[in-house]
Amino acid sequence: MITTFSDREFNRDVTKAKKASLNGPVFITDRGQPTHVLLSLAEYQRLTSKHQNIADALAMPGVGDIDFDAPRSNIGLKPPDFS
Repeated sequence: MITTFSDREFNRDVTKAKKASLNGPVFITDRGQPTHVLLSLAEYQRLTSKHQNIADALAMPGVGDIDFDAPRSNIGLKPPDFS
């Protein structure tokens, strides 16, 4: 679950933000734009581990809430050159 705090809310209640980070990333905004992300240490270590695979990355809490439209790839096949 992604939680969002304005910078003002974050400064007023850091403890609440830290507790929220146990359930997923906490986005901290400045003038409505995300500027920082607060993660629990366990989540940070999981994300930065060298043995992470794509399935683990996609299983991260809140990933389903992210809009992502990948550009369509145009890979054409070329006939082999046997000359």
